[in-house]
Amino acid sequence: VQLQAFGGGLVQAGGSLRLSCAASGGTFSGYTVAWFRQAPGMLREFVAAIRWRGGSTYYLDSVKGRFTISGDNAKNTVFLQMNSLKPEDTANYYCAASRTIIVTTMRSEHAYNYWGQGTLVTVSS
Repeated sequence: VQLQAFGGGLVQAGGSLRLSCAASGGTFSGYTVAWFRQAPGMLREFVAAIRWRGGSTYYLDSVKGRFTISGDNAKNTVFLQMNSLKPEDTANYYCAASRTIIVTTMRSEHAYNYWGQGTLVTVSS
C-alpha cells in the first residue's frame, strides 16, 4: 500500500488544520495507521494512531483533547484534525501503517513498514 500525506500549512497559534493520509494500491482494512512528527533537530515522535478494525485510538499525551484521529472507509483515508495548535506542534508530519502492530509497539516508528512523505505544519506565535 502506498501512502500520501497532505494538508499541512502555516497557521497561527490557536488555529486548526486537518491532515489527510490517503492509501492507494490497497486499503487500510486490517491496518493500524499512525501519525508521527519530526521537528528540526529532534527525533521523530508518535502523535496518534487508529486501529482500522474496531476504531481504537491512541494519542501522545501532549495532544490529547486537541488532536483527533479518524478514518473514512469510503475514502480509504485517515485524518488528523488538529485544533488549538501551539508553536511546539511545528514539525513535519508523517503517516505510517502496518498490519502487525501490537499495543506495546504502537508508539515506535520501527513498528511501521509503510510510510507517506511528510507534510509540513508550521504554527506561528
